[in-house]
Parts: sequence; structure tokens; C-alpha cells
Amino acid sequence: MDKVKIEISKEAYELLKKTVEESQGEFGSVEELLEFIIKEALGEEEETVYTPEEEEEIKRRLRSLGYL
Repeated sequence: MDKVKIEISKEAYELLKKTVEESQGEFGSVEELLEFIIKEALGEEEETVYTPEEEEEIKRRLRSLGYL
């Protein structure tokens, strides 16, 4: 994947760096954390696909709660 450089404030960088250090290895670098944040904030949400049986169970529960 091609990379490009961006500039952020030193304050924002330090906050990201602190988060990486406290992530217990979940993020290996500031860049990795920043990519994760951007993808989470701007990425498309995955649509949940239910089986017909799951849809019927959801409808049954909603009916029992009075929503349908």
C-alpha cells in the first residue's frame, strides 16, 4: 500500500504516542493507531446479514416486547 505524509500538531502526536504506549501492544506505532482511528471514523459500516431464522427470532422478540 502506498503511503503519504501528513502533518499534525505536536500535541496530537504526543496524545497518539501515549495511547500507543498504553495499548499493551495492540498498536505498534502512532501511524498504525492513526490509520485505525481514521478507518473507524470514516470507513463504511459493515451491514449485518441475518439468516431467515435469525430474522424470525428477532421479529418474535420484538413482537413480545410490543414493537411489532
